[in-house]
Amino acid sequence: MRRFDDPDGTILIYTPNEWQAFVAGARDGELNLAVLAADAEQARAS
Repeated sequence: MRRFDDPDGTILIYTPNEWQAFVAGARDGELNLAVLAADAEQARAS
């Protein structure tokens, strides 16, 4: 996986357990898109 804002950058690697935890959290509604958008905006500004 790569960052959408740096497609030629470092490849992000996750273990199967990390990926399963992410998917389970997203499925359970723990993924807060507003926080992710704010983080991305802050990263672009710096």
